[in-house]
Amino acid sequence: MSDSEHILSLVSSILALLLIFFILVTRKQTRFNLPPGNMGWPFVGETIGYLKPYCATSIGEFMEQHISRYGKIYKSNLFGEPTIVSADAGLNRYILQNEGKLFECSYPRSIGGILGKWSMLVLVGDMHRDMRIISLNFLCQARLRTHLLKEVEQHTLLVLNSWKDNSVFSAQDEAKKFTFNLMAKHIMSLEPGKPETELLKKEYVTFMKGVVSPPLNFPGSAYRKALQSRSNILKFIEQKMSERLTKMKKGKENMEEDDLLGWLLKHSNLSTEQILDLILSLLFAGHETSSVAIALAIYFLQGCPEAVQQLREEHLEIARAKKQSGEVELKWEDYKKMNFTQSVVNETLRLGNVVRFLHRKALKDVRYKGYDIPCGWKVLPVIAAVHLDPSLFDHPQHFNPWRWQQNNGRSPVSASGCPCPSPSPSPSTNNNFMPFGGGPRLCAGSELAKLEMAVFVHHLVLNFKWELAEDDQAFVFPFVEFPKGLPIRIHRHTLK
Repeated sequence: MSDSEHILSLVSSILALLLIFFILVTRKQTRFNLPPGNMGWPFVGETIGYLKPYCATSIGEFMEQHISRYGKIYKSNLFGEPTIVSADAGLNRYILQNEGKLFECSYPRSIGGILGKWSMLVLVGDMHRDMRIISLNFLCQARLRTHLLKEVEQHTLLVLNSWKDNSVFSAQDEAKKFTFNLMAKHIMSLEPGKPETELLKKEYVTFMKGVVSPPLNFPGSAYRKALQSRSNILKFIEQKMSERLTKMKKGKENMEEDDLLGWLLKHSNLSTEQILDLILSLLFAGHETSSVAIALAIYFLQGCPEAVQQLREEHLEIARAKKQSGEVELKWEDYKKMNFTQSVVNETLRLGNVVRFLHRKALKDVRYKGYDIPCGWKVLPVIAAVHLDPSLFDHPQHFNPWRWQQNNGRSPVSASGCPCPSPSPSPSTNNNFMPFGGGPRLCAGSELAKLEMAVFVHHLVLNFKWELAEDDQAFVFPFVEFPKGLPIRIHRHTLK
């Protein structure tokens, strides 16, 4: 058989497979009353359009067009699977509340391949529950009070004290430095600036580039480099485990090493592989999302002087009270006084949407609002679409911290472009606010993330003024990131 005949035979086989695929999909769809939508190209579907970069304070052209054409619940083919996409607040809550009953976490294989099969992000069922309980025990409110508040403040000051007056730098990089050093200390008692910490950080940066890249596993690709960095990171963690176990056997434990690694070795029955994947996934979750949220807060606040002024008043009152009592370090009682700061944190998370959507699949045939969601189909609850829905949040594209205040929610826009305080938020605001997911998979580190943001903002507004050194804004790639790193110019000041 000639080469041309081989090629013709191959093309014919591919076309036959595509035809069979369409027939099977069409037959299955006729059994159900599926939402309207477009399945796109075979295999690829509409994934390329869905993942096209867009401004983080919007839902992107793809979502806008599909919602306009098909409604808030529509069908598509994404990540190689038939998918129901939900921009509907009620369906999103329904999906998250029925985790393990009607729906189940279902991330693409490439994510599991790089984070590990024991990562909390991809685990389901009892194993996920057990891993989550371990994380919650270590991140409980008692530990936030007694250990983590102090560590968060120390690492905040370590970063902010390095800033020189009238200097220009990447706020995104500084936020990443803060959260990475904090998590490295919290998880493995690594000291910031030490050679081993910097080496781990370098490997982690390469690892992260692969997590957000296409899963193309060939020499030189970002994904292949990330897999190698993952291997190097796990070897590093395993070495730390070995050193810690040796100390424990000899009774030479360092009392200062009160970290997650030590807790796991003492109180869990996890295997070495499970501990490695858990630590890697928590380093990923605790560093990446919190750093982006802090960078977003810096960005939103520079465009809203009214909010910065109210923050300064709130934190100056706390600082003066501490000075009068002779205290230096923040206490839990101080943190609980940061009421407007919590509104800024909430608004940053709502408008910036660090986590845009979640991956789930239907465990059973599900009917919702007259539509069928077939068993086995992927389901994407799009959190960002709810947070930016004008029927749920007044002027959703505006940064308006006052919408979270008890008596100050719906706000006209001032001359500076920042909403001004005026009366009462929509009663559905909190009900539709899901920056950390919900249900049994609610983010275990949500309280730590809010604590980090509040403490960072406390010292930021008391000690600095800042503005953008050049234009930049957050984009979705699909992770939220500032293309230029959010360059800012800072000016030191002292509030009395």
